[in-house]
Amino acid sequence: MDTVIRMWQGYWLVTMLAYVTSPDLSPTHPQSSPGDQAALALRTIGILGSGIMGAGIAEVFASSGHSVVLRSRTVESASDALRTLTANLEKQVQRGRLEAQRKIDILALCTTTTHLEDLKDCDVVIESVVEDLETKIALFAELDSLLPPTTILASNTSTLPIIELARATQRPDKVCGVHFFNPATTMSLVEIVRPITSSDDTIQFAVALTESCGKTPVHVRDDAGFIVNALLFPYLNNAIKMYERGTATMSDIDTAMKGGCNFPMGPFALLDLVGLDTSLSILETLHKSSPNDADEPAPLLRQLVSEGKLGRKTKNGFYSY
Repeated sequence: MDTVIRMWQGYWLVTMLAYVTSPDLSPTHPQSSPGDQAALALRTIGILGSGIMGAGIAEVFASSGHSVVLRSRTVESASDALRTLTANLEKQVQRGRLEAQRKIDILALCTTTTHLEDLKDCDVVIESVVEDLETKIALFAELDSLLPPTTILASNTSTLPIIELARATQRPDKVCGVHFFNPATTMSLVEIVRPITSSDDTIQFAVALTESCGKTPVHVRDDAGFIVNALLFPYLNNAIKMYERGTATMSDIDTAMKGGCNFPMGPFALLDLVGLDTSLSILETLHKSSPNDADEPAPLLRQLVSEGKLGRKTKNGFYSY
């Protein structure tokens, strides 16, 4: 799996993401001067959501010297996230990629909580909860009422409109998208999404913060799907529809795209890796923004999701695992 991820990362970064950031992107923030990277290393980052992405983002920041407060709704899920993070670090120790003391130091920078109020000392809070707009809007409104007005609020959403989250707050200039890719610890790309309300200072800070973690930020306007998903998922959807028409088998389509385009994975294998429920949610969001009926999610995708066949995570999707 590590090999596949590295191949996939390399391909998409090289061939699809030519929209790169300007080299002059030093941070601007009330508590530090522009270009003060030492101050950035002392930031406190709040993470909302204890799933795979939440734990991965927490590991990214803690591994870069930032203090992290990981908030989950229950003690059990917060503990699960911490166990996931610990297990990931332990694997690196066992493979000789990380010193044992370094693992201890990283974990010492991480705390968990079930209370939103415990995020009050964070410089930025990154939301990575369920991909549902109404849930996120309610959460941003609550955060806005609890946290200091200087705190930046960011979302890790992959497709949903950041402007709707900004409008739920009294600090729309301090709201942006900071979209990591799964797995966050491996994938170097981060989409910095700018709604029309974001200030230059907010965007510059988000860019500098992700760069301080060794990530590659790209700027993108607040359009549905941003860059990667807006390009990738119509292709995946069309592959399903091609199979539905009987043009070729799933395995032959996968083989053709790997052999003909030098893709590291075929579309059906990739859909199973991403998760069919996640893929359907992204496609539905893209379809809402498109006047073209051809962008309707493929019926077979809807059918598999309704049957609980979600890909690798359920051991069954387009393929069985």
